[in-house]
Amino acid sequence: MDTNLEIVGRFLAAWSRLDAAELASYFTEDGVYHNMPMAPVAGRTAIEEMIRGFTANWSATDWEIRHLVAEGDVVFSERIDRSVVGGKRVELPCAGVFEMRSGKIAVWRDYFDLATYTRALG
Repeated sequence: MDTNLEIVGRFLAAWSRLDAAELASYFTEDGVYHNMPMAPVAGRTAIEEMIRGFTANWSATDWEIRHLVAEGDVVFSERIDRSVVGGKRVELPCAGVFEMRSGKIAVWRDYFDLATYTRALG
């Protein structure tokens, strides 16, 4: 059985493929994705739709994992998310907290500075 750390590591690496269905498959059916400072999204189908919507104008993304640590069912990540959004390069420091259940993401809270993102887009 894969560890929570390995599962989250694969999930973060999978973002480079920009496949919303694949990314949503890592969540429990009742999973929650809270991309701060937006409102949380609940349910695998809604998470897939959210990911598909906000990545629609992304042409590439590569996430550098600075730190990935786990304690039981909680995994913490510190990353630099590098994306090409509408033809513009965005470099966004992020921190994520994952609550795992039976090998799936039950809750993901991702923290970043929205102003850094919007400034990069001009």
